Amino acid sequence: MEPKKFSTKQLVEMALLTAIIILLAFTPIGYIRMPGLEITLIVVPVTVGAVTLGPAAGAVLGAVFGITSFIQCFGMSGFGAALLGINPVFTCVVCIVPRLLMGWLTGCIYQGLKKAKKLRGASVALANLAGPILNTVLFMGTLVALFYQTEYIQGVAQSHGATNALMFVAALVGVNGIVEAAACFVAGSAISKALIAALKLG
Repeated sequence: MEPKKFSTKQLVEMALLTAIIILLAFTPIGYIRMPGLEITLIVVPVTVGAVTLGPAAGAVLGAVFGITSFIQCFGMSGFGAALLGINPVFTCVVCIVPRLLMGWLTGCIYQGLKKAKKLRGASVALANLAGPILNTVLFMGTLVALFYQTEYIQGVAQSHGATNALMFVAALVGVNGIVEAAACFVAGSAISKALIAALKLG
């Protein structure tokens, strides 16, 4: 099978989405800061790219998101800086790998749903909903796996009244997950459908 070749329009979209991710990452628009965690709206351009350009593009955009997230750890995010001080390698993994996988899996989910006759009509919306859910699950899962036993995370868990890893995740991502899912479902779906029509990808 020959590798997919991107058209000029698709390459322009890829560059535009990359620029949007960078803009969101380094301005107040992209993050809503909360004690111990950040709500991020950068999931939106990643899922839009994954839906309209495919899993490979989704993985690249997810990696860009992850790299900007890792850069945030160098003084721009208190939570990230704390993790960086504990273990820089693990912090890099937590920031980048879940986001890369999220972008790739979102693209795969969209392509799978599009092939199912009963779900084809809802494939764009469902994929845009899957993106933020995957981002939360993968990020928190990696965070718990690599950092839960550290003194810092234990302190954050105790401050939220969490006595185990599951309660810790639930306490931190309740509002976070809802906001990200809502943003992607509404904004991401609308943008994805518009781009699919413009690029004649349907």
